[in-house]
Amino acid sequence: IRRALLVTDRFLYDSGAAARVGQVLSDAGVEYAVYYNVQPNPTVQVVNDCIAAARTLQVQLLVALGGGSAIDSAKAIALAATNPGNYWEYVKGREVENAALPIVAIPTTAGTGTESDPWTVITNLETNEKIGFGIKQLFPTLSIVDPELMVSVPANLTAYQGMDAFFHSAEGYLAKVAQPLSDLFALNSIRRIAKFLPEAVKDGNNLQAREEMAWASTQAGMVESTSCCISEHSMEHALSAFYPGLPHGAGLVALSVPYFTHLLKKDEKKVAPRYMDMARAMGEENVNSPSAFITALKKLIKNVGLEGLKLSDWGLRKDDAEKLAENSFAAMGALYMLDPVELTREDACAIISEAIQ
Repeated sequence: IRRALLVTDRFLYDSGAAARVGQVLSDAGVEYAVYYNVQPNPTVQVVNDCIAAARTLQVQLLVALGGGSAIDSAKAIALAATNPGNYWEYVKGREVENAALPIVAIPTTAGTGTESDPWTVITNLETNEKIGFGIKQLFPTLSIVDPELMVSVPANLTAYQGMDAFFHSAEGYLAKVAQPLSDLFALNSIRRIAKFLPEAVKDGNNLQAREEMAWASTQAGMVESTSCCISEHSMEHALSAFYPGLPHGAGLVALSVPYFTHLLKKDEKKVAPRYMDMARAMGEENVNSPSAFITALKKLIKNVGLEGLKLSDWGLRKDDAEKLAENSFAAMGALYMLDPVELTREDACAIISEAIQ
């Protein structure tokens, strides 16, 4: 490999972290270019510009330094740089003809777990679609998970990102495709997040908390690789497709209590054993009811400073609920098929409406 593209964000570029990675590449005799304008909730419009640059430069390697947005962008570039057309065509079903470029992932956040899964999530602003797409070639070739890179993440973002990892594991534990391996990863990740995320939020320099959260997030990515998220993620993708300023983790937190309560009320028998397993993993004692998971979830949200979070804080309105529910089925409807309890558009509308307070 002689030519690489380093994908990162402006903060990591200005802080010198990107230059450190670049020096490693230079020392290995690799020429590199830097793209440093990655934004939260990356868009296909920006990714397509990067793909054009990668093709022109004939890069042979993608190096992603940053959170899920940087790594997901790199995955999309790695796929489309070696294939004809534009990236969104592959999201919509075009057959991948050529192997993707190899990817080195260096996460600086503990949340998405994208360093250990094949998924990339990109938003199309023209169609208001935020869709997860993945093939086995998009597993990073190498991931370097260093908790010391995560100490500068502010408390509120630490909370949003950690809760994203929590829901990857909780949803994967409930999915119809859950299996013994994903169950092990999920419960261990849930246990660590419930214990250490509040500590990481309280003191970002607590390296033990950062290390535990880094491993919990990586495990949550392994849950996504061996099980799958369910429709809570479909709903959140709809929210941030229309409101791209909404942090993904914040949207999930706002949805979570209405969502998991709705599943419980709709069919308690189907979810009760696994709700109780998760409650025990979160430290609840004398668990004899599935509602203990809802109690534990509310405690965790409070302990990370996100109690009272409302989607209306980002401009969402109750009259959006029907449109957003419809979008969640149109763009990410496949995840509804993995729910432990069947949810309808009316159910999704009710959950989203309750979250917009």
